[in-house]
Amino acid sequence: MNSMEKINQFRDDRNWRQFHNEKDLALSISLEASELLELFQWKTAAEGTKDIERVKEELADVLIYSYMMADNLNLDIDDIIEQKLIKNAEKYPVKKIK
Repeated sequence: MNSMEKINQFRDDRNWRQFHNEKDLALSISLEASELLELFQWKTAAEGTKDIERVKEELADVLIYSYMMADNLNLDIDDIIEQKLIKNAEKYPVKKIK
Protein backbone atom coordinates (compact mmCIF):
# COMPACT_ATOMS: atom_id res chain seq x y z
CA MET A 1 0.00 0.00 0.00
CA ASN A 2 1.48 3.38 -1.00
CA SER A 3 1.34 6.55 1.10
CA MET A 4 -1.74 7.94 -0.63
CA GLU A 5 -3.64 4.71 -0.08
CA LYS A 6 -2.66 4.69 3.60
CA ILE A 7 -3.75 8.31 4.01
CA ASN A 8 -7.09 7.65 2.32
CA GLN A 9 -7.69 4.51 4.37
CA PHE A 10 -6.97 6.38 7.60
CA ARG A 11 -9.39 9.12 6.51
CA ASP A 12 -12.08 6.74 5.29
CA ASP A 13 -11.92 4.52 8.39
CA ARG A 14 -12.92 7.61 10.37
CA ASN A 15 -15.48 8.93 7.85
CA TRP A 16 -13.56 12.21 7.55
CA ARG A 17 -13.82 12.52 3.74
CA GLN A 18 -16.78 14.85 4.19
CA PHE A 19 -14.50 17.40 5.88
CA HIS A 20 -11.67 17.24 3.38
CA ASN A 21 -12.75 19.58 0.61
CA GLU A 22 -10.14 21.70 -1.14
CA LYS A 23 -10.83 24.85 0.90
CA ASP A 24 -10.51 23.07 4.23
CA LEU A 25 -7.42 21.18 3.08
CA ALA A 26 -5.79 24.47 2.01
CA LEU A 27 -6.60 25.93 5.43
CA SER A 28 -5.18 22.85 7.14
CA ILE A 29 -1.97 23.04 5.11
CA SER A 30 -1.52 26.63 6.21
CA LEU A 31 -2.31 25.89 9.85
CA GLU A 32 0.06 22.93 10.00
CA ALA A 33 2.77 24.95 8.25
CA SER A 34 2.31 27.59 10.97
CA GLU A 35 2.76 24.91 13.63
CA LEU A 36 5.99 23.87 11.91
CA LEU A 37 7.11 27.50 11.77
CA GLU A 38 6.32 27.96 15.45
CA LEU A 39 9.00 25.40 16.30
CA PHE A 40 11.57 27.85 14.90
CA GLN A 41 10.12 31.10 16.23
CA TRP A 42 12.74 33.12 18.13
CA LYS A 43 15.30 30.33 17.69
CA THR A 44 18.26 29.56 15.52
CA ALA A 45 17.90 26.82 12.93
CA ALA A 46 19.88 24.49 15.20
CA GLU A 47 17.63 25.23 18.17
CA GLY A 48 14.53 24.73 16.04
CA THR A 49 15.60 21.27 14.97
CA LYS A 50 16.60 20.07 18.45
CA ASP A 51 13.24 18.36 18.85
CA ILE A 52 13.40 16.59 15.49
CA GLU A 53 10.39 14.42 16.39
CA ARG A 54 8.15 17.50 16.56
CA VAL A 55 9.61 18.77 13.29
CA LYS A 56 8.88 15.41 11.66
CA GLU A 57 5.31 15.38 13.00
CA GLU A 58 4.46 18.88 11.79
CA LEU A 59 6.14 18.35 8.44
CA ALA A 60 4.22 15.08 8.03
CA ASP A 61 0.95 16.93 8.72
CA VAL A 62 1.75 19.49 6.01
CA LEU A 63 2.59 16.71 3.57
CA ILE A 64 -0.46 14.59 4.41
CA TYR A 65 -2.85 17.48 3.79
CA SER A 66 -0.94 18.38 0.62
CA TYR A 67 -1.21 14.81 -0.65
CA MET A 68 -4.92 14.80 0.14
CA MET A 69 -5.48 18.02 -1.79
CA ALA A 70 -3.55 16.71 -4.78
CA ASP A 71 -5.57 13.49 -4.66
CA ASN A 72 -8.86 15.41 -4.50
CA LEU A 73 -7.85 17.35 -7.61
CA ASN A 74 -6.51 14.26 -9.42
CA LEU A 75 -3.04 15.80 -9.56
CA ASP A 76 0.08 13.69 -9.81
CA ILE A 77 2.48 15.02 -7.18
CA ASP A 78 5.63 14.02 -9.07
CA ASP A 79 4.27 15.66 -12.22
CA ILE A 80 3.33 18.97 -10.60
CA ILE A 81 6.71 19.13 -8.85
CA GLU A 82 8.50 18.43 -12.14
CA GLN A 83 6.47 21.17 -13.88
CA LYS A 84 7.29 23.64 -11.12
CA LEU A 85 11.00 22.79 -11.24
CA ILE A 86 10.98 23.48 -14.98
CA LYS A 87 9.33 26.87 -14.39
CA ASN A 88 11.81 27.66 -11.62
CA ALA A 89 14.75 26.71 -13.86
CA GLU A 90 13.48 29.14 -16.51
CA LYS A 91 12.91 31.87 -13.94
CA TYR A 92 16.24 31.33 -12.16
CA PRO A 93 18.74 30.01 -14.71
CA VAL A 94 22.05 28.81 -13.26
CA LYS A 95 24.15 31.13 -15.44
CA LYS A 96 22.17 34.14 -14.18
CA ILE A 97 22.72 33.16 -10.55
CA LYS A 98 26.48 32.48 -10.74
